[in-house]
Amino acid sequence: MPVTFDPNHLRASLLPLAAAQPLSVEAQAYQRFYGLDFPQRNVPVKRALGRFEVAGYELVSQVWWPQQAVATMFLFHGFYDHMGLYRHVIEWALEQNFAVIACDLPGHGLSSGERASIKDFAEYQTALQGLFVEAKSLNLPQPWHLCGQSTGGAIVIDHLLNHGTDSPAQGQTILLSPLVRPRAWGWSQFSYYLIKPFVKGIARRFSANTNDPDFLPFLQADPLQPLRLPTAWVGALARWIKRIEATPRSTRRPLIVQGQADMTVDWEHNLEVLRSKFDQPQVLMLPEARHHLANETLALRERYFGFLTKNV
Repeated sequence: MPVTFDPNHLRASLLPLAAAQPLSVEAQAYQRFYGLDFPQRNVPVKRALGRFEVAGYELVSQVWWPQQAVATMFLFHGFYDHMGLYRHVIEWALEQNFAVIACDLPGHGLSSGERASIKDFAEYQTALQGLFVEAKSLNLPQPWHLCGQSTGGAIVIDHLLNHGTDSPAQGQTILLSPLVRPRAWGWSQFSYYLIKPFVKGIARRFSANTNDPDFLPFLQADPLQPLRLPTAWVGALARWIKRIEATPRSTRRPLIVQGQADMTVDWEHNLEVLRSKFDQPQVLMLPEARHHLANETLALRERYFGFLTKNV
């Protein structure tokens, strides 16, 4: 599918989210390219695409708002990802009559920042708080639910463990393939300290992280994909893991979906940590599913969306 928008031009043309309607021609082209216009839906959805500033970043945000929305879902994407890859999750939320708000994290997608890098994971918490401010200014309906995939799940976990009782998001929490530690973390740490003095990043390796044969080719052709793994991000992750594994327990009860064919995160260790940190989380295991659950096959998505629908 040919790219029909210029990311740099689109980013420069965006207004603050609350003032970003109607969508420009280029914004409409961007949403069509990623299927975020949901042309198959019979019920109209109000859409906005804009930006907000936080901690020196300009973050690009989107909102989808059904006319009779009964709640709001905050969506946080994974490492290397951006909002454009989450149409299946957004569509499920719209079917539940939820408004959906999301942003491209610092260094990702249309947002500013060094590509896929971060100085400290605390900057992700600043982005989360900024998205809460945007949602409040738009008067998005309560209750507020949280949903995070992989690193997005880590962001949500961090928020719940440190601010779960006083969070404005007191609805349900959904964690898809949540990150605590990546797979082979011991070797990754060794490699990080070995190469850190010499390089700032290494070339990214694309892998088939879903069972959908069409997803990897789309990912490789995606104009918003970072092509390097910055060593700064790995260092920030190492510091975050130490902090989060020492954080006190929370009374929140998240819904967790985890694929057992996931080769990206150390899911066995991660589930052990999450069961110790939260109060009886409900866990759905999918033996065939790989890491990027948001873009798994239709059959696998139907299984975990059914689980979520029953429990949200």
